[in-house]
Amino acid sequence: MADSNRRPPPFYGIKFLMKVITRFAPSPTGKLHLGSVRTALYSWLFARHFHGKFILRIENTDQTCIDQESIDSIINSMRWLGLNWDSGPHLQTNKINIYRKIIDDMVASGLAYPCYCSQERLNMLRSTQIKIGKKPKYDKFCRLLKYKNVKNKNYVIRFANPENGHVTFHDLIRGKITFQNSELDDLIILRSNKIPTYNFCAVVDDYDMNITHVIRGEDHLNNTPRQLNIFKALELIPPKYAHISMILDQNKRKLSKKNQDTDILQYQEDGILPEALLNYLVRLGWSYGNKEIFDINEMQKLFNISSINKSNCIFNKSKLLWI
Repeated sequence: MADSNRRPPPFYGIKFLMKVITRFAPSPTGKLHLGSVRTALYSWLFARHFHGKFILRIENTDQTCIDQESIDSIINSMRWLGLNWDSGPHLQTNKINIYRKIIDDMVASGLAYPCYCSQERLNMLRSTQIKIGKKPKYDKFCRLLKYKNVKNKNYVIRFANPENGHVTFHDLIRGKITFQNSELDDLIILRSNKIPTYNFCAVVDDYDMNITHVIRGEDHLNNTPRQLNIFKALELIPPKYAHISMILDQNKRKLSKKNQDTDILQYQEDGILPEALLNYLVRLGWSYGNKEIFDINEMQKLFNISSINKSNCIFNKSKLLWI
């Protein structure tokens, strides 16, 4: 474990933020669906409401999922809808060396450590934990090693998550949320192929881009305490978080990129007006009295995160066609 008196390099020092900056950060694993676009819309409206900045970031460090067609689809969908960005699109793959340098500094500072465990050992550990009714997670075997097996070149780097205490934050939609550190894992931040992982890259990018507010789906809620602990370890000020509910289909199943009926550009081909689609999506979880139709300027003026509903929404194509 790291000496509690040690501090990360000066690179990680606190900086002050002057205006609202949000981001939309999809992964290029398929075409944008309704849930993703609503997230982008809410983030865009929040930034525009406060005369702030909206950034488009492509989170493509998972090399097995990189798809140029998907990247093009994301960009074309955003342009068709008029959700213009002030900076980007930024590709995470352009910053691999920067991520690696920060991780090297974290290892040197004791904030992270190499893990040499084989996949066979990890599979056996998981199987044993499940059999005895424990939550599957890494047992910190390599964190406690006194002598490292440097001959194993296929090691990963794990974040040394705090072992005690808790993570508490105020979600702008859901209020106070607490996670116990004992329930969190020493997550992998660098894969064996030397490519960094999502949770780590998101922290570095949100800091580098001065992101003040992260608006994303509630499926990311479990990532938030992990990211907050990395922010804290690096002595960085984290953004504020707002986790919006899911959009479900008529059978109350989560919409996904595999559902062709939700492909945004298909609506363009079907002749749906972008203004109609934005009007429909903005009211899937948010409302302003009984007002049904908004122009884009009204959306920007009236949008308020505190008015977003916590409950899941049902996609109704008939209502979209009515609009």
